[in-house]
Amino acid sequence: MKIKPILASRDTRKKVRTYLAATQAKNTQLAYRSDIAHFLESGGKIPATPHCVASYLAVHANTLSLATLNRRVVAIGHAHKDKGFASPTRSALVTDTLRGIRRINGSKQRQVMPLLKTDLVKITRKLTGLIGLRDKALLLIGFAGAFRRSELVALQVEDVRFVTEGVLIQMRRSKTDQNGIGRNVAIPYTNGRQCPVQALKLWLKKSAIKTGTLFRRMNRFEQITDYGLCAASVALIIKQRVAEVGLNPKQYSGHSLRAGLVTSAAKAGVSCWKIRQQTAHKSDVMLQRYIRDGQLFHNNAVSKIW
Repeated sequence: MKIKPILASRDTRKKVRTYLAATQAKNTQLAYRSDIAHFLESGGKIPATPHCVASYLAVHANTLSLATLNRRVVAIGHAHKDKGFASPTRSALVTDTLRGIRRINGSKQRQVMPLLKTDLVKITRKLTGLIGLRDKALLLIGFAGAFRRSELVALQVEDVRFVTEGVLIQMRRSKTDQNGIGRNVAIPYTNGRQCPVQALKLWLKKSAIKTGTLFRRMNRFEQITDYGLCAASVALIIKQRVAEVGLNPKQYSGHSLRAGLVTSAAKAGVSCWKIRQQTAHKSDVMLQRYIRDGQLFHNNAVSKIW
């Protein structure tokens, strides 16, 4: 039996490009695109020599974080691979330059302040109006579910299921689940007026949103639009609301909700595995910096001897 050759039609090539693009998350693609743009604007080119890349790293070593420099190197490597060129980023010159930058400048990353439960309660008590209801539900659900900002804005009404114990929220995809296996996040009813489940119920009731995006943009007349919030909006809402209770907005970001749940849970003595059940961290390694900070005053040596 004669097998027909696969013809590289325009439609086939388009499908190939679609599947290739799906190997990376959209946010990753945007980040890499921005990284390459900065490299080219700084005098780099594709293909680049190892000396060119090492020089780029040296020039920006004191203005960019180590994490950003590492990502730029990965992006440069991907750009060469996409165009069929050998990557200069694997050379000893580039890797040794990065190692030297790490030793001289250190690898400490910017760590945002966690939005702790006590501060979150203060914030949500003051929220009024329809925008206030949206922000209250957004902040409390984001905290209780330990959601990333990209996960929060991707939530749909269809992902929410209220049960006797609270609410189950289906995560269709996340940063660590790019294959879309999904998982359910359980948020139980809590005591008091700052219950995340009750806040979400009230938002859905007052907004009359029945389907589609859960958290949406609103105009200055508090009219709800058909457009969902973007990830950057979550960070802006957090900064605005922490400022209203006297906290420094520069110290908080979209990650503060997720960090706040981990830190608050660690302070309350919740075990690592139960925290990971909520956050979906693969191991305790990523949790440790939050847990360490949350327990600095717990059984402190000074308090034991003073």
